[in-house]
Amino acid sequence: MERIKGMAFLKEVRFDWSKVKNRERYPFNIPAFNDIQSLCMDRNVVFLVGENGTGKSTLLEAIANACDFSTISGGRNHLLVDSRGDFSLSDIIALSWFPKVEKGFFLRSESFFNFANYLDDLAEEFGGNVYAPYGGKSLHQQSHGESFLSLFNNHFQRKGIYLLDEPEGALSPQRQLAFLRIIWELESAGKAQFIIATHSPILLSYPNSMIYCFDEEGLKQKTYQETEHYQLTKDFLNNTELFLNKLLR
Repeated sequence: MERIKGMAFLKEVRFDWSKVKNRERYPFNIPAFNDIQSLCMDRNVVFLVGENGTGKSTLLEAIANACDFSTISGGRNHLLVDSRGDFSLSDIIALSWFPKVEKGFFLRSESFFNFANYLDDLAEEFGGNVYAPYGGKSLHQQSHGESFLSLFNNHFQRKGIYLLDEPEGALSPQRQLAFLRIIWELESAGKAQFIIATHSPILLSYPNSMIYCFDEEGLKQKTYQETEHYQLTKDFLNNTELFLNKLLR
């Protein structure tokens, strides 16, 4: 696959544990963060994978908060207040950039509805031009998957860092493949760096990416074929009847 090598903007996430008074308190007690001092992010596409509760979304939220992005969904200029989360992990991380970028977006699949409402409120006050970076119309007038791809195809054209929390939640397998193409077009042109928390073996297949796996034993970098997502999906598709006979008897 021909590609132009782009440049990752965020190079490293560093942890300063001297700022933590109680390591037994959440989120500092998440096993994946034990003894971690820094995390290399020097790749255009970085995936965070693991079971729910292992810390991948917590880290992604902390990075978004450190970037001053809305942690509901949005970028620096979106004034959505998130009062439901604990973002104290962002107080002990430092982001190392080269070059520094300030534009970007944090997408949380589960609260994207709130962001769509926010845009509608802005459009009511300032007019329909508010929708221009999002496909020209309300995100509520599009299906969930269509609104995601509309966001990716329009708003993500600006040079920046894009933090996505389980984007596959709104994307069919076919649209996940379309999203892989969007990632390729943006990152290979040097326009974007993506950090994506996901469960999708389709998205994880993206070439030349970096994959971090979160579990109770810590945080490890793995190849695509080494991930449980790949291995389990492959085994299931190759032995569907055997799997179902064991599960459903």
